[in-house]
Amino acid sequence: MPRFDKITQRILQILQRDGRITNADLAAQVGIPATSMSDRLRRLQRDGVITGYGARLDPQKLGLEMLVFIEILLDKTTPQVFEKFKSAVADAPQVLECHMVAGGLDYLVKSRFHSMDEYRRFLGEVVLTWPGVSETRTYVVMEEIKNDGPLLVNG
Repeated sequence: MPRFDKITQRILQILQRDGRITNADLAAQVGIPATSMSDRLRRLQRDGVITGYGARLDPQKLGLEMLVFIEILLDKTTPQVFEKFKSAVADAPQVLECHMVAGGLDYLVKSRFHSMDEYRRFLGEVVLTWPGVSETRTYVVMEEIKNDGPLLVNG
């Protein structure tokens, strides 16, 4: 596990809260010169610790009020099926997240939709055509409690 000094930990915590903070403001908040901050940020990006920057959008304002989690069970668990499945999922823009998991299922997919009809079309026309899918279970989220937790950065 990578070890980060206290300054780097603080930088990563701040950036997770405010990715638009200026280099000068970030340097001031952690107490180092702006040139040192630039070097640290370049290194964190080069090393793949910081993978990008983006805006968080409000799904409600976009009409994407229906959040679903889909459990997927495959009929076979071979490397070939896994690769074909991964490729199919990567081509589905409706998929926000997809995780291979241990336990009674193979994958857990997270998606958002405007309506139940839109979700049913996605399930029938997309998910059930993915290689190896033998069974699905859908969980519609009634209330989101927490969805923006930062990653904990330990030294």
